[in-house]
Amino acid sequence: MKPMNDTFLRAAKGEKTDYTPVWYMRQAGRSQPEYRKIKEKYSLFEITHQPELCAYVTRLPVEQYDVDAAILYKDIMSPLPSIGVDVEIKSGIGPVIDNPIRTVADVEKLGEINPEEDVPYVLETIKLLTQEQLSVPLIGFAGAPFTMASYMIEGGPSKNYNKTKAFMYAEPNAWFALMNKLADMTITYAKAQIKAGASAFQIFDSWVGALNVQDYRTFIKPIMEKIFTELKKENVPLIMFGVGASHLAKEWHDLPLDVVGLDWRLPIQEARSMGITKTVQGNLDPSILLAPWEVIEERAKAILDQGMELPSYIFNLGHGVFPQVNPDTLKRLTAFVHEYSAK
Repeated sequence: MKPMNDTFLRAAKGEKTDYTPVWYMRQAGRSQPEYRKIKEKYSLFEITHQPELCAYVTRLPVEQYDVDAAILYKDIMSPLPSIGVDVEIKSGIGPVIDNPIRTVADVEKLGEINPEEDVPYVLETIKLLTQEQLSVPLIGFAGAPFTMASYMIEGGPSKNYNKTKAFMYAEPNAWFALMNKLADMTITYAKAQIKAGASAFQIFDSWVGALNVQDYRTFIKPIMEKIFTELKKENVPLIMFGVGASHLAKEWHDLPLDVVGLDWRLPIQEARSMGITKTVQGNLDPSILLAPWEVIEERAKAILDQGMELPSYIFNLGHGVFPQVNPDTLKRLTAFVHEYSAK
């Protein structure tokens, strides 16, 4: 194995680095022809249940793009069957749950996760990658309680999260019972990933931007405080990210985490002016990856100029890579970020 490139880990801790590290959300899969070929034969869940194959999919973008971190290939839904939630990933729709949460009794029926027994394939994939295959850090991840709960209550993806919010407002006791149940699952699941070899951890609260700041403080922040306080003991960088949640960036900064992930709506300079002094990660709009190279370079340069004002910066997209993106564009962008930031 090559010696470990720890640039990403050092930037996450706010240390000075020789260049700006870069990785991309959803870098594993989707836009890669090798991945699409695998998907003709296997579903997402089937890939994640085969450690050798899953490790290959996770490793592929590191080898192709020369990024500074790998992120484990899996879905945020992976731990839910362990606690008694029937979830199916339906093509063109997303996660669908046939037994949605409606009452406190539904919450009480949920079990607890035992990662070694329930998701051994996830841990085996991490061990394969970190003990044998990777020369960059591996980022483990989990979905945050609000985002997980939104699927469990709505029964699938939602545009407005009306049922989720109604449950939150009308059944606060049941809501907090569910939040605490999911927080415990997240902590146990995250600790198992870190023990297996993940050297950083990202929490995706993809849909929490649907809440205003006051509701976030009341219904979500205490739960996130609990999760990050517990995970802080693991001594690995902790990252927070959500989409359309710029109004919550300051709230995240208050949590005991290391890196605030920004989507493309909030300029890094503006985040800094709000008092965000921790490492920031982001935030090129993934749609720009379909523009001519001159446009991509110009936008990346502007983001880098803002990010590099402080050493604590990691280049990423403001959301995940989507299928239409040419893998060569990501390779070229990675090289550009490395070269430009090393000046």
